[in-house]
Amino acid sequence: MAMADRGGASSAPLQGGRWRCRRWVMAWSRYQLGLAALMLITGSINTLAAKWADNFSAAGCGGTEEHSFQHPFLQAVGMFLGEFSCLAVFYLLLWRDRRRPEPSMAPSQPFSPLLFLPPALCDMTGTSIMYVALNMTSASSFQMLRGSVIIFTGLLSVAFLGRKLELSQWLGILVTIVGLVVVGLADLHSSHDQKHKLSEVITGDLLIIMAQVIVAIQMVLEEKFVYKHDVHPLRAVGTEGFFGFIILALLLIPMYYIPAGSFSGNPRQVLEDALDAFCQIGRQPLIALALLGNISSIAFFNFAGISVTKEISATTRMVLDSLRTVVIWAVSLALGWELFHGLQILGFAILLLGAALYNGLHRPVLTRLTRRGADGSEAEREGLLHAENAAINSER
Repeated sequence: MAMADRGGASSAPLQGGRWRCRRWVMAWSRYQLGLAALMLITGSINTLAAKWADNFSAAGCGGTEEHSFQHPFLQAVGMFLGEFSCLAVFYLLLWRDRRRPEPSMAPSQPFSPLLFLPPALCDMTGTSIMYVALNMTSASSFQMLRGSVIIFTGLLSVAFLGRKLELSQWLGILVTIVGLVVVGLADLHSSHDQKHKLSEVITGDLLIIMAQVIVAIQMVLEEKFVYKHDVHPLRAVGTEGFFGFIILALLLIPMYYIPAGSFSGNPRQVLEDALDAFCQIGRQPLIALALLGNISSIAFFNFAGISVTKEISATTRMVLDSLRTVVIWAVSLALGWELFHGLQILGFAILLLGAALYNGLHRPVLTRLTRRGADGSEAEREGLLHAENAAINSER
């Protein structure tokens, strides 16, 4: 009542805005809200758990000195195990659906599972590079720089899929490039305050961006060869996870003997020392908890993301994916993993704007503004007509 008394003319639109907000929230069922929360939480845990594991130190095999847990390829194997578990979820959902009187899951067209091998190889390479980079930079910068995938996906879709990008999408790509430069500058300024050297931070950031090129190739391959078979998303993720898990797990054997010098973080200075990793896990059980969080979160994140796209919209999924960057950044600050830098906020805001432009999120806003402008013009015309009629009547 006090606001109504105080607000007069402005209280009506304020109350209308509140009503629209309540109506929008109520439009989401509890199940949809749960899916959105699950996607946001598990997506954040996925990166935070991997970084948490990297921050641990423990003694390795054979009485070696305590050293940091730097085993990116083993972590990538765990991530593919999480993706592989999506296949079990798919068959569970399929089994439940087949027991219904009217099944809702449409059968997919016949396809060869080997179709998923090329995308799986891209996923395996890109993920491994990103886990290597995560050892060199902060979790928030890692998540922000992954937004560069927009640039390469757009360019590759034009080159190989014959797609024509709209002006807003080209603008989104340009804005994203500016955002990446700002985030990179923030990393250069913050490198003096963190445990990582400046050269490590630069290398890590470049590796993340390079990995996005491979991820973009993966997306183009999936769209060109896989999606036309109408494969269920959980089945697609699970099949790629199967190939990635088997191939990378086998590659751990030669990696145990390939020298990597100072690039490696293990005492033997080889590309990957899985035995050293298991010895460290045995001496520091919390590393196992972090790895388990990473494996389980990727499975739930894929399920929740696919369900959000189906139950709500792809736009909502993109917004939630952007919000998890905020969660990762906030948690990293709270845990003291990194220090606050204003440039990161600016960089994230610019990246968010670029993603919004590329994905067409500006269109509903422009449509609403156009409608308001049209309504205002109509009201203005009616006002002028009313004034003219009043003037004519007064002259009479």
